[in-house]
Amino acid sequence: MTVDDQRLLSLLRNLDDPEHWEFPRDYDHVATRARFDRLAGDIDQAFDCACSVDRGVQDASFHGDIVIPAIATKSRDLVVVRFSNFGSLITAGAGGVRADTPEPAGGLHDEDRSRIKAAAEALDCVWMPRHLLRKRYGGSTEMDDWQRLWWHRFFDYM
Repeated sequence: MTVDDQRLLSLLRNLDDPEHWEFPRDYDHVATRARFDRLAGDIDQAFDCACSVDRGVQDASFHGDIVIPAIATKSRDLVVVRFSNFGSLITAGAGGVRADTPEPAGGLHDEDRSRIKAAAEALDCVWMPRHLLRKRYGGSTEMDDWQRLWWHRFFDYM
């Protein structure tokens, strides 16, 4: 495991709070929505397209999804950028999200990942790689049996 992976897993553990499942104790919906909307606009620019945006998420630990159309990506498939309610974490996968798991439906092209990460980092968002989100959840929040991964804690419905 790399030093960066260790740092990111430490961040996940620090953000985990068993009393706050859907969003952190100091959650500011207005500020989170503003950052999410800025990220959506920046991704539109980075991919020279109009992405569809899901802002209507409820009962989840994530704020919303930004869907980049396949025609605008090097992945040759739509790319879903998911924005967590916790620590401005983001992740993305080509082909969408399959059955609310961290498994990408297809491979995310390096150029697509680089553009998404650049837009996110400009807004102080933290890129969370899928290989870390597929690790077994070992935090302090009591979750259902099917919620076994870090993905479920920070990027899924509760």
